Amino acid sequence: MEAGPRDTAEGTEHLTTGRGEPEPEEGRLSPDGPDDDTGGVSDDGPEPEEMFASGPEVEVELRPQRRLRIWQLAPIVALAAVGSLMFAFPLAFDFGDSGAMIAMLGLLICSCAAGWGMMAARRVGHTWPGLPPRGSGRRPDWRVVLAYVVLVAAVVALAVGRVARLR
Repeated sequence: MEAGPRDTAEGTEHLTTGRGEPEPEEGRLSPDGPDDDTGGVSDDGPEPEEMFASGPEVEVELRPQRRLRIWQLAPIVALAAVGSLMFAFPLAFDFGDSGAMIAMLGLLICSCAAGWGMMAARRVGHTWPGLPPRGSGRRPDWRVVLAYVVLVAAVVALAVGRVARLR
C-alpha cells in the first residue's frame, strides 16, 4: 500500500514515483496547487450587463406568505360560536337553576377560543394594534397594554356580573 501525501512527515519529500523512477522536479505540485500563472479563478460567468439585459432585477419571495389557513380557523370559530351561544341563551331565556352554570361554561369556552385564536394569529406574525411586531426588539407602550388590560377586565366584570344576576 502506497502512502498518500498526508501520510508523510512535513520535512520529507517524495523522490521516487510508484515504479522506482526518480520524480521529475518540474512535474511536482507545490503544496498550494499549480505554479503556473493562468490567473487563478476563471471568469466564466455572465458579465453584469448580460445579467440584466431583460430589464431590472426583481426580488421574489420564495417562501409563501404566512397567514391563517382554514384548518386553523375552523376549530377556533366553532368553539367561539358554541361558547357564545352557551353564554347567550341562559341570559336571554329562563333556564332555571342551571342557567348560571351553563352561561359561565359558555364564557369559559368562548375565552378559550379567543386565546387560541390570538396564539394562532401571533404564530403567523399578526399583532394587536399599537403593539410592536414579534422579533422587532421594540418594547410595547405601557399605555396600550394598560388600555387592553382595562378593556378585558371591563368585559369580564360585565359578564360575571350578568351571570351573577341570574341567581
